[in-house]
Amino acid sequence: MTFDDIADFTLGATAIPDSALDFAATLLIDTLGVTAGAAGLEVSHIARNHAARFMSAASDNDAATLLFDGRRASIPGAAFAAATQIDNLDAHDGFNPVKGHIGCAVVPALCALAEHMPALSARKALEAMTLSYEIAGRAGLALHGTVSDYHTSGAWNALGVAALGARLRGMDAARLRDAFGIAEYHGPRSQMMREIANPTMLHDGSGMGAFTGLMAVLLAEDGFEGAPAITIEAEEAATYWQDLGQRWTVVENYIKPYPICRWAHAAIDALGTLIDTHGLSASDVAKIDVRTFEEAAALFPAMPSTTSQAQYSLPFALGARLVHGRVGPDEIAGDALTDSKIAAVLDKITVTEDRSHSDRFPIDRWSDVTVVTTDGQTFASGDTQAKGGQEVPMSLSEVEEKFHTMAAALTDARRSKIWAMREQMMDPDIPFADLLTLLHAPTDT
Repeated sequence: MTFDDIADFTLGATAIPDSALDFAATLLIDTLGVTAGAAGLEVSHIARNHAARFMSAASDNDAATLLFDGRRASIPGAAFAAATQIDNLDAHDGFNPVKGHIGCAVVPALCALAEHMPALSARKALEAMTLSYEIAGRAGLALHGTVSDYHTSGAWNALGVAALGARLRGMDAARLRDAFGIAEYHGPRSQMMREIANPTMLHDGSGMGAFTGLMAVLLAEDGFEGAPAITIEAEEAATYWQDLGQRWTVVENYIKPYPICRWAHAAIDALGTLIDTHGLSASDVAKIDVRTFEEAAALFPAMPSTTSQAQYSLPFALGARLVHGRVGPDEIAGDALTDSKIAAVLDKITVTEDRSHSDRFPIDRWSDVTVVTTDGQTFASGDTQAKGGQEVPMSLSEVEEKFHTMAAALTDARRSKIWAMREQMMDPDIPFADLLTLLHAPTDT
């Protein structure tokens, strides 16, 4: 597949299956629920304040509204703030083969750009978003497949943002090529396992991915040249683009049930099954043995002192599930970080790598858990695959329940209106602005 083919796919009248658009609508609203849920985090305040102070625009034509805040920043600044916000409540969608996330960068970019497009229909916005998922996913596959380092999502989802911006702003193939080149060149080639070992507000680099992708579009629009993107045009990357327009990877994205690193989800589900099946409580448990894949075994092992550490801790997530019966936003912040009952459970957990689970990563995420009770009984989960992907999907009603849980800082009426837009996104007569108007005001609590 040549660059011209990729440009035609990105900028042209590409036919997108309704199934892909429908699932993209679910991903969009799910991501916005996470955006609302993350609005109160310390890192979110820092990112939005920084965007308002240091990423301002010279004119209103170049500004966009910070989501669930109301203040204004530059278009790239608004996307940076929202993407950083989403990235730091680890409940957003992801794509197993690239070990990372697309929507957390693409959705903020869409909202920032669409503010200047009052005639943009919901369906056209959804089409642009869907195409950008396809570009970002393959850019991620190409990057992971051609370099030795494991880079954060911002290193490649910037190209999905560039594709989105180029399409929405009516750029031609030459400017798209420049935008791809700029986005790839300046994309944050940050090391994911470094962040796993030392969890911080940097998270998965998607704040800078969104920022870089939109800056690339705006620079290219002004005539700034960029060298051809290696992940798109290099010979060694060609294999990752051959099925573009045939395989719709957007439907392969997973939706997270929990605001925890996806690598911990299989173990959470395995332990949850044992808890529910055998009626276990924390006082019943003497020992928990977790066998998982290598990357999951490397997650933060100790009692976290920050929300970032909590979201990258497999043992802490298991402790929260056992003690509180759930792993939600309240279990990764505030008083949960000093919960002595969870801390006591951590002393009972051992996590080891199982080669059979590692061999199936990253396409699948498997774990198995064995619980030994205080009265000497042993319960084994068997191999368990993480819920939320095509293999073990969440029902639409479960996604809706998650949305309301994540977006609890909004009123019931506002949440209901945002969720209702999921059904309307494929309607060419509905303005995308109908959704945007629900996203700009600050959260309600």
